[in-house]
Amino acid sequence: MTNYRTSARRQLLFAATMIATPGAAQDRAATARIMDEGLAHSQVMTTAQHLTDVIGPRLTNSPQMRQAEAWTQAKFAEWGLRNVHKEGYDFGRGWSIERSSVRMVTPRPIQLTAIPIAWTPATQGTLTAPIIVAPMKRARDFALYRGQLAGKIVLVSSPGTGSQSTRAPFRRYTDEELGKLDAYDFPAHDPAADAKQLRQSAFEQERDAFLKAEGAVGYATISYRDGKLVHGEGYMFEAGQSPSLPGVQLAAEDYRRLARLAKIGPAPTLEIVSDVRYDDSDTQAYNIFADIPGSNPKAGYVMAGAHLDSWVAGDGASDNAAGSAVIMEAARILAKLGVRPKRTIRFALWTGEEQALLGSLAWVEKNLATRGGPNDPVLTGERRYYEWPKRWPVNPQLGFNDLAAYFNVDNGSGRFRGIYAENNPAAAEIFRSWMEPFRGLGMTTVASGRTEGTDHVFMQSVGAPGFQFIQDPLDYDSRTHHSDADTFDHLKGEDLRQGATILAAFLLNAANADKAMPRPPMPTRPAVTDPFAYPDPEEAH
Repeated sequence: MTNYRTSARRQLLFAATMIATPGAAQDRAATARIMDEGLAHSQVMTTAQHLTDVIGPRLTNSPQMRQAEAWTQAKFAEWGLRNVHKEGYDFGRGWSIERSSVRMVTPRPIQLTAIPIAWTPATQGTLTAPIIVAPMKRARDFALYRGQLAGKIVLVSSPGTGSQSTRAPFRRYTDEELGKLDAYDFPAHDPAADAKQLRQSAFEQERDAFLKAEGAVGYATISYRDGKLVHGEGYMFEAGQSPSLPGVQLAAEDYRRLARLAKIGPAPTLEIVSDVRYDDSDTQAYNIFADIPGSNPKAGYVMAGAHLDSWVAGDGASDNAAGSAVIMEAARILAKLGVRPKRTIRFALWTGEEQALLGSLAWVEKNLATRGGPNDPVLTGERRYYEWPKRWPVNPQLGFNDLAAYFNVDNGSGRFRGIYAENNPAAAEIFRSWMEPFRGLGMTTVASGRTEGTDHVFMQSVGAPGFQFIQDPLDYDSRTHHSDADTFDHLKGEDLRQGATILAAFLLNAANADKAMPRPPMPTRPAVTDPFAYPDPEEAH
């Protein structure tokens, strides 16, 4: 493995002396200054530590998120950025955990590893009741348990038999693995799969209504990772649509113990204390923005963003205080150097990402494009995520062409190893040139394909040039993503310094380029990928 510190010194000399390649749109002397400030004078870990240890988990509209909104704006202003402000959009209720506890009290007392499911109500004291194992995946499963759930805490997940990982829990990409990432992402349009997604998105509400009607007193789900990890995701955050029953997620090992005991009988009894709070004082959520003004108001702007919100099981460190700290550090570096770019450089901290990318989607609709016709019904909550990108046509806003490039950071704490070109071959050639000063820092790969599930997705869906970086996985997918292990200890300082430095250089290159980043074609309604497919009868109900 390349020694990081030795290669950094070598790259500083390289960047300061290399003559710019024609068409590369780079100032190599500025790159050297960025590398010096970003690698030798970084504040990225100080920023990440405050977001995690001091503020803690930042569920959208929670009291901790309100603290994060104020603190990040204050830091941007302290560093000298301009136009620092927040922009609101309709979201829903705030929710936070004061304390919680789940115990098995019969057939023997034992403390269980558990967390309240987000946006479920409090138990109003201690809830004690026997369990029943009643796995439900679809609404048609309800008939199997009708008349059996009154007075019970219902375990609604299938217990399964455990998992055995074939990969190390912590890893970095090998050169071979990086090479395999370079694959064009074939588009696919499957109306049947789209319809299935919509049905699944409504299932949580359907199950809650069924459990209430049957007289259940609470419910529990199984964690989707072994290792005593819990997550607690829940999506019924809209005002007026809160769940009826207290819900908890149990560690997989504890859940299976309960299921085994219930199988042989008698069913165990649980004791649940869920002291959680709703906050309806402001149902607007807020994205945070800050600028380094450009010298040419007609040249548009480039942008970088990460989501500030997190789930609440841990402190939201790798997902996504890491990305937020990288965005803020890139802003600090460029402000400290006093750059005066041609285009404005804008920094965004999104909220509502964990609830269907709602913050960045609200910004896209306001600034880039809407989708669908004037008579289409209004979409709210999770349905916006599933239905909005399937609406036609795409309707560009007046400012659509002002966005010259957007870079997103949301893959944990790992070192930048490259960038996804998002099926945009013209952009790939530009990125290869911009990466050259950073090859010794491990930034080597341009991957052709697309990435999904984070805040550049809706920009791409309307034909805007949005991009995501390739990052070393570390233990993001295996342990920290959304879990109670997502704490500051899992962040890697050298990696975050490297990422923030590269991001600052990419932003300055894009801001000073002669031309805006090449755009993908404006999306139009696609043809059905397999016009001869028949529906699956199992999915038709």
